[in-house]
Amino acid sequence: LTERLVEAGLILIREAEMFGKTALARAVGVRNGLLIVLLALHPIRIKNFSALIIADTFINVDGRWWLHIPSEDTKSHRVDERQVPEFITAAVNSYVKTHRAVLCRGDAGNLALWVSSTTGRQLTTKNLGTLISKLTRETIGIDVSPHLFRTAGASTAAVYGGNHPHLASALLNHRDPHVTEEHYNRATTFSAGDEYSLITQFYREHKSGD
Repeated sequence: LTERLVEAGLILIREAEMFGKTALARAVGVRNGLLIVLLALHPIRIKNFSALIIADTFINVDGRWWLHIPSEDTKSHRVDERQVPEFITAAVNSYVKTHRAVLCRGDAGNLALWVSSTTGRQLTTKNLGTLISKLTRETIGIDVSPHLFRTAGASTAAVYGGNHPHLASALLNHRDPHVTEEHYNRATTFSAGDEYSLITQFYREHKSGD
């Protein structure tokens, strides 16, 4: 679920800030952690995620960061706007103001959000996807591709937002809510299995006490 991905990203950020021995090591670590956290919270398509540009599609408004994907760049042909949660604002500020500059090697004209530590240029969609898979495999033991971040988001919305039937569709910016129906079906099965396990545990504990 999304919460596990977010926690993995936050751990990477904390470890980089506390134990990074060089400015570059800290910059790479914070970037990697923020990649995971931001994509988990806002599971947009990797093509749009990799193309985020500061002051264009990644904007600061009154101290809060926003993702702004214009309609011509979305599959649904609708503007996609999302506010970054306040609890990671400090991490974003630190990355944008300090660590990203290290990765850019002082190139003030480079406004790409995700920057390669080897080239100093914007990470390509392919390289970003490969990096995300590598990071999730190393931190949580599972290769979670960018597309699976969207699956996790839909499943999490189904598990925790059952009272909001169109939450997953809105999260993934789908026109047709039926596209995410399979995730609700999976979550229903998951919840049912969990409840069944609790019932079974209750029965076993009481039976053993007889």
